[in-house]
Amino acid sequence: MNDKIAALGSHSKLQLASDRIAIPAETVQNVVEAILNDAGCSPSVAREVADHLIDTELSGIESHGVMRVMQYADQFAKGVMDPRAEAIIHQNEKGDDEVDGRGGIGIPAMRLAVDHCVTKAKEKGIAALPVRHVGHTGRLGAYAERAADEGCLVIIIGGGGRQNWRQVAPYGGKKALLPTNPFCFGIPGGQQGPVIVDFATSMIAGGWLYAARAAGGKVPFGTIMNREGELSDEPADYFNGGAILPKGGAMGYGLAVMAELICEAMLGPVTTEVNWFVIAIDTKRYREPHVMLNVAEEILAELRDCPPAKGVTRVEVPGERERRHRDDNRERIIALPEATWNALQQRAARVSS
Repeated sequence: MNDKIAALGSHSKLQLASDRIAIPAETVQNVVEAILNDAGCSPSVAREVADHLIDTELSGIESHGVMRVMQYADQFAKGVMDPRAEAIIHQNEKGDDEVDGRGGIGIPAMRLAVDHCVTKAKEKGIAALPVRHVGHTGRLGAYAERAADEGCLVIIIGGGGRQNWRQVAPYGGKKALLPTNPFCFGIPGGQQGPVIVDFATSMIAGGWLYAARAAGGKVPFGTIMNREGELSDEPADYFNGGAILPKGGAMGYGLAVMAELICEAMLGPVTTEVNWFVIAIDTKRYREPHVMLNVAEEILAELRDCPPAKGVTRVEVPGERERRHRDDNRERIIALPEATWNALQQRAARVSS
């Protein structure tokens, strides 16, 4: 593997036995769109989903990148998601706005929800709305960055899908009972852009396990356990009745429980994947943008200037690594595991044959 390809895959959690292949993003996008169009998506939905997955890859978040299109195509084929569905905004019986994904893929629905929430927050100072009946929503950080660029603090919480997505063991347990229940925060930052915190409440996002299985690789040891409760790095141990551990032990478990209560006990029954709750706050209601930017930069600069620990190159601010990964890759090259790229090409070849 040459240095360029190694650098492109440097943020991956996958431990690969095979090489990566450097492919132009446009080539990958054409393959992804072909698979989605064949699955029944409209050209506009296929393009938006492919754009999102490509941007995610270029941001260095492989777990939510182009390998997800295989999952989406399988879920369309099995009826888990409706490829023809288009998300809408409507009012519930109490007159409050909601986003209904109508059983489709969640990427366009979440973009619609965040944009609507930001618009309402600018009118009223704060806005919140649920997102229901959606499939996988992709990388939450992309939506949070979009909202923060508009001057809003945004909070996105997902959960409530434990009946169908038993992936994570409760703290102290060995049986998978909870989804990975992600949280995402975005806020205008300093001179280098917004601060974005996007995390699953599990030790590892479920997508990394699918990516590792697709690529024939492993995940970091201790992020998962087998059905006997023994720590492991083999994806097969998870898929054969094991579980992901909660992030930070009791902390991740507590956040996951909170997300489950917000998104099911409060929002109601879950269909398709999970329910979501989006909150946006117009930060200009509290401080002038230039003042907030200056203070944010003072805080963030102090953190960046912290002497790095042994083995660490630099102290980073949340969200900056993804932007740097994108900006440094001016050639828009994606370094995919060989097995993953072969699987995508084979799927696309079936479309054209």
